[in-house]
Amino acid sequence: MTFGKRLRFLRKKMNMTQKDLADKFRLGESTIGMYERDEREPSFEFVRQLADFFNVTTDYLLGRTDDPTPPEQDGIPEELKDPGLGLFFKELAEAPEERREQLLKIWEILKSEGNRKPGDKQK
Repeated sequence: MTFGKRLRFLRKKMNMTQKDLADKFRLGESTIGMYERDEREPSFEFVRQLADFFNVTTDYLLGRTDDPTPPEQDGIPEELKDPGLGLFFKELAEAPEERREQLLKIWEILKSEGNRKPGDKQK
């Protein structure tokens, strides 16, 4: 699906006219019409603004995916969303300062152990 078709679909889903959407972003109604007919390409900034407004991803707007749902914005990379790791990070975030420092020291030790090659002598 093209950008224009996605834009038209999202606009209609919100019961907005082209004029409503144009007014929202201080554009001409004809500009929205040209976008929807794929006669004109929007700027990157406008695509980002539309994605925020419609609460979809820019990839969805641009037709790169059919999943409109933005990923959770919790700051945790997807590969770290293992339930066990999630519990660790939750406990770390809620720990008193002294305990947090201890846990971070343990983490540093674990990282350095992971970087050692087999056969390396411990220091």
